[in-house]
Amino acid sequence: MNNAQFYFDRPANEPIHPYTEGTPERLELEKELERQSLMEVEIPLIIGGKEIRTAKTGKVVMPHKHGHVLATYHMAGEKEVLMAIEAALEAHKQWQEMSWVERASINLKIGELIANKYRHVLNAATMLGQGKNVFQSEIDAVCETIDFIRFNAHYVSEIYNDQPHSEVGNLNRLEYRPLEGFVFAVSPFNFTSIASNLVLSPVLMGNTVVWKPATTALLSNYYLMKIYKEAGVPDGVINFVPGPGSTIGEVAMNHKDLAGIHFTGSNATFNHLWKTVANNLENYRSYPRVVGETGGKDFVFVHPSADVDEVATALVRGAFEYQGQKCSAASRAYIPESLWDSIKRRIDRNLKLIQKGDPTEFCNFVNAVIDEKAFKRITGYIDKARNSKDAEILFGGKSDMSQGYFIDPTVILAHDPRFVTMEEEIFGPVLSIHVYPDDKFAETLQLCDTTSPYGLTGSIFSKDRYATVQALSTLRYAAGNFYINDKPTGAVVGQQPFGGSRQSGTNDKAGSHLNLLRWLSPRTIKETFLPPTDFRYPHMHEKKCGC
Repeated sequence: MNNAQFYFDRPANEPIHPYTEGTPERLELEKELERQSLMEVEIPLIIGGKEIRTAKTGKVVMPHKHGHVLATYHMAGEKEVLMAIEAALEAHKQWQEMSWVERASINLKIGELIANKYRHVLNAATMLGQGKNVFQSEIDAVCETIDFIRFNAHYVSEIYNDQPHSEVGNLNRLEYRPLEGFVFAVSPFNFTSIASNLVLSPVLMGNTVVWKPATTALLSNYYLMKIYKEAGVPDGVINFVPGPGSTIGEVAMNHKDLAGIHFTGSNATFNHLWKTVANNLENYRSYPRVVGETGGKDFVFVHPSADVDEVATALVRGAFEYQGQKCSAASRAYIPESLWDSIKRRIDRNLKLIQKGDPTEFCNFVNAVIDEKAFKRITGYIDKARNSKDAEILFGGKSDMSQGYFIDPTVILAHDPRFVTMEEEIFGPVLSIHVYPDDKFAETLQLCDTTSPYGLTGSIFSKDRYATVQALSTLRYAAGNFYINDKPTGAVVGQQPFGGSRQSGTNDKAGSHLNLLRWLSPRTIKETFLPPTDFRYPHMHEKKCGC
């Protein structure tokens, strides 16, 4: 047995491949895109290491070409969910006893497999199945996934090596136990890396997981599951259970051994999960840990001192990269009157340069939104602006779902600062702008703070440090990730731990040690070397005590 104390050093972030024309990585990815486009994958459930096929199936299609089927997947029913829970509980017995160094080693192997052997497989699956262009896929499915894995190994080293002080005569230590039971991981469609981290961060800490992946991200998530198996994750530690969220959630949430929920998704779904936990508290073995990141109505606030080119670039990138389908996407902006005409002209110029279409065409900046439900929701908001006297569509507004779910990047001028598109999360390529009088900077900061129930990301563009500090103060709780002179998207693991509060989630900061602590239940152990043999304390030995 190796009893050496081990420590994983702080890693560097995974380098981003440029995929410029003619490079080896571009050529290899193009071949993989063609290969995956020509095949239809069968995706089973994976429970206790076994592939399970049910009678009920669904289809995975390309968002940009929804008539093209990429995969057929099997759906879990109540029986399969119970099987997954039992497999997780059985695997927990051995997995919790395994050295954390061994668990970290398996995780690091996953990272190496993604960085090298399966880089193009994951990229292609994310591009075709989730509608990401090559850059958006590379920074997500590959680089961020690897960063989560490598940085978590470093963070767990720091956690496990933190021990309490011991006095002479005794020894104090902390045992970092995993949670008692199983963790229910519910992952979203928009980030392959988030799906991976929702599963692997509890697993690294010794927990076992029942994983409900998003249906619209099943192709990349299935490949992740196969990579976990190849890296040596034992059977039952991660159980892959696609299917209807209502069916899977009903079984998992009402099980007495539910130990935790790791969630990224809609505010409404997270609220439902939280309420279900509250209503079942008497039935659980322990209080479940509830960790969630939900919606956002992320802002860009512009001070009159800002640089107009910087602002216009940040707005176009922040609002329209990955079609605005990021919880951190720039969704509303507050621009001073003195800069508005200049910024508007630059936005117009930038939007005219944007190309839209198939993600396999590398020149396309904007691709399709994820599915028909999203398409109809987003275009519904655009129609509200089109038909309202309180707003007008400045740019975009067109859409077409005949072959793929395409919506033009749309900019809405909100005359009413509390117009619906300034308040509600849209999760699409729609940016709403309110123009404010230059002398109303402080009042508009208050407006920004109170307009949305969310508190995820936001930014201030300003060359005036006093104004910047004022914004940081007024908007203290309006954003868990706040950016100065930058777009409110693009958090990097190890650099900007991610998460927000208010109605945006529990702010447990994915990409830092704070998230990992949520998957532990520490036990304090005190050992006394020479226990006392007389119950009396020294002051009781005085003559007058009669002792």
